[in-house]
Amino acid sequence: MGRMITIEPVTRIEGHAKVTIHLDDAGNVEKARFHVNEFRGFEKFCEGRLFYEMPQITERICGICPVSHHLVSVKACDEILGVEVPRTAKLLRELMHMGQTIQSHSMHFFELAGPDLLLGFDADPAIRNVVGVIQADAQLALKAVTLRKFGQEIISRLGERRVHPIFAVPGGVNKALPAADRDAILSQIATMIAYVQDGLAVMKAWMEKHQQEVETFAAFPTAYLGMVGKDNSLQLYDGQMRLVDAHRKEIDRFDGRKYLDYIAEHVESWSYLKFPYYKKLGWPNGVYRVGPLARLNAADRIDTPLAQKEFEIFRQVRGGKVLDGSLYYHYARLIEDLYCVERTQQLLEHPEILSMQIHTAGRVTNRQGVGVIEAPRGTLWHQYWVDEHGQLEKVNLLVATGNNNYAMSRAVEEVAKAYVKGPEVSEGALNRVEAAIRAYDPCLSCSTHALGRMPIDLAVYDPAGKQVNRKRRGQ
Repeated sequence: MGRMITIEPVTRIEGHAKVTIHLDDAGNVEKARFHVNEFRGFEKFCEGRLFYEMPQITERICGICPVSHHLVSVKACDEILGVEVPRTAKLLRELMHMGQTIQSHSMHFFELAGPDLLLGFDADPAIRNVVGVIQADAQLALKAVTLRKFGQEIISRLGERRVHPIFAVPGGVNKALPAADRDAILSQIATMIAYVQDGLAVMKAWMEKHQQEVETFAAFPTAYLGMVGKDNSLQLYDGQMRLVDAHRKEIDRFDGRKYLDYIAEHVESWSYLKFPYYKKLGWPNGVYRVGPLARLNAADRIDTPLAQKEFEIFRQVRGGKVLDGSLYYHYARLIEDLYCVERTQQLLEHPEILSMQIHTAGRVTNRQGVGVIEAPRGTLWHQYWVDEHGQLEKVNLLVATGNNNYAMSRAVEEVAKAYVKGPEVSEGALNRVEAAIRAYDPCLSCSTHALGRMPIDLAVYDPAGKQVNRKRRGQ
């Protein structure tokens, strides 16, 4: 008879999820499901708060990417005020964003994905962890820790703390950058660039050694969505949204603040996490990916010299073809890491970075505001509706991990069908299924929210394990 394999919890990710793999009588995979089984409902309990509290409230969604929520929230609040944020405040916000991306990308590659890549998917689970990485290459591990510390230092110098900072406020920021802090960060740039380049060398050597697996591991065609400048350069803080197809041909380009005109969400009964898609193509033809790989597929260039050189190499890895294998996310993540260190230097050397013109006062002018930013994991939207006093009437959050839900689910099934063969299933095969999810660096605490009626399946069992009742809704 067929059977079901359950992986719970999925490890080395932020949040809670499980995977179910359904085998037929011959031990082959019929289907596999990525279940996001936590529910938080942040949108609902924000209702009734005052809009200017949101930059501090929403960053509590997560301890890994609080800065992303902090900054996108304040961009939505700026729109409610209807004010022009001073140039220096924008520079400082972007600087904090660079620190967030550096610490997040560095931690993910070296500490979460690193055990699989450096030690092997089939390595003993007892050593396939960050401690094992330290034992295998202590110097590389030290560089990884230092990189993450550098990103966190940028955040703390601006926002007084590494996690849940106090910095961005509607209309600007609440603190200018002292020259001593600028100089302290600048003094570390050359070292951090070298450390990221070391990581890139490790990644490229691993890809060369495992070329076949990299090209086929959870490789499938989708569209790609990312933020770009007017010249289609990679942008992470501000720009337009560009959607390209599986061959990098532009499908659409739009103002991210009008996302509801372009993006809809599909619901499946087996997950609390929704499935966004591009409206004009419908479900499932309009599915897309976000995050580092999607951004590099959607962009045409990078505006910092060293990252641009790596980007040119990236574009030639498969003879110029689109990189669609999920493991390429790790490669793209490091190229972005390098860009962020270089961009940090550019921001710190900007002539207005030390200006005291950091805030524009205002009052409620618009009844709604939308913020959009490229979080480390992908495109993040916050939208707030307020009354005339600025009290929140409605909140919508569309986060990066939600945008990648189809991709993660598809990756799980692709890898399960390629590596899981019954009746005996190896631990390494199941770890590869988890690795397919880890490639997207999901933050499930950020993504589990609801707008409207969500499906639920509630089963009640007696002490003997017999099902005595079951209630379903929305299926």
